[in-house]
Amino acid sequence: MYYCAMGKYIVSLLILIVLVTGALLFTRDEQMGAAQKTVKLFYYNPALDQGPGGVQCSEQGLVSVEREIASSNTILEIRDAMQLLIAGNVRDAERGAGVTTEFPLEGFQIKEASLENGVLTLTFDDPLNKTGGGSCRVSILRAQIEATAKQFSDVKQIVILPEEIFQP
Repeated sequence: MYYCAMGKYIVSLLILIVLVTGALLFTRDEQMGAAQKTVKLFYYNPALDQGPGGVQCSEQGLVSVEREIASSNTILEIRDAMQLLIAGNVRDAERGAGVTTEFPLEGFQIKEASLENGVLTLTFDDPLNKTGGGSCRVSILRAQIEATAKQFSDVKQIVILPEEIFQP
């Protein structure tokens, strides 16, 4: 008799744990779904940037792709968008449409982002000097970052640090 009552108690306790866990997961998923925001990441399509002599290395080749981030305050959203951009995850369908990027760059990461009076300051770390190279390449890398940042209405001007980054 004692073992039967103990077994019922254990089964009831397990059912209660499963129900509480399920409710917590359901609530968390609902909150996560409601707190998403669509942002644009700007990558590059060289076919859209042709002129005399071939690729022009200009903003004409920038194309936006949409991604979801957690909805938050503006600076956290900018930081999340930058992290997605520099991760360089171009999807197969986008790649098939000619979208490309030089990101990710080994060791390259965003260290800080601040926004004050419309001036967005992005500080990056490039310990392996992967942001250097020819003027065409660095112009496009910088343009991708600036275009992604400019979608946020509070951003009026962009400062990229250190100043030596994205230099040919």
